[in-house]
Amino acid sequence: MLAYTICFIKKGDEILMLNREKSSWMGMWNGVGGKIEKNETPHDCILREIKEETGIQVSKVDYKGQVTWHDGKIYLGGMHTYMVELPETYDSKAPIKTDEGILDWKKESWILDEENLGVVGNIKYFLPIMLNDSNVYDHQFVYEGMKIVDYRAETLKEQVLSNY
Repeated sequence: MLAYTICFIKKGDEILMLNREKSSWMGMWNGVGGKIEKNETPHDCILREIKEETGIQVSKVDYKGQVTWHDGKIYLGGMHTYMVELPETYDSKAPIKTDEGILDWKKESWILDEENLGVVGNIKYFLPIMLNDSNVYDHQFVYEGMKIVDYRAETLKEQVLSNY
């Protein structure tokens, strides 16, 4: 069972990103999300995390799949992935300092730029698929330390999707 959730909140060609002040990924730009609490569904978790980390109240999120990470032999963790699309006219003050870090709207092209070393490394693999493909995927990463050494994406089966 996956222990975490992550959401990318989109407005036009920008995504609300969080530069985290705490582990994991301290100092890196990432989506919003967090740990699933006991007796909480992933869906309920991401709605709570969006509200807690951004102040934005949403009732609908799109389930986009999952990201898992391994060391080649042992499962190390994973998260459910979600997207939210806000109207381009949505007024949100940013950048803004929060308890979690700094929230700011970043252009998709900036997030995905190969030379951008400030974004969590695996995002550049799975975010383009989340943005451009209506299918739901299991994004699987193999790490050696903090380095990605293998990646593959497989569509999730219908029976898995019925839970979300």
